[in-house]
Amino acid sequence: MAKGHRSQIKRERNANKDTRPKAKVSYARVSPTKAKIVLDTIKGKDVGAAVGILNYTPRNGARIIEKVLKSAIANAENNNGLDPANLYIEEAFANKGPTMKRIRPRAQGRAYRIEKKSSHITIILNER
Repeated sequence: MAKGHRSQIKRERNANKDTRPKAKVSYARVSPTKAKIVLDTIKGKDVGAAVGILNYTPRNGARIIEKVLKSAIANAENNNGLDPANLYIEEAFANKGPTMKRIRPRAQGRAYRIEKKSSHITIILNER
């Protein structure tokens, strides 16, 4: 069990909180595997270059990921007071979200299942 008063425990827990600017979108309607392909292209890149890459990426989740990246940049600028010119993408990952199950009618009264996958996309920035 933890020792100390509740306020002490909370203070200690909040002291080692991650202060890097980040943005997250939950329940994005793109499968995590498709999102990961796009995220791997921008991982480790400068923010400006990453936005340019996403602009010209014809893949499925590129628009969603571009929005998340712009949100992370805005968070860094407004909440942390960082200069967007010095930022780069330190971490970018997509976790599996809930799957919507749908049914497709097939021949002879059968039904095939269609799984519409969703993902939780997170982008974490840092300063060079």
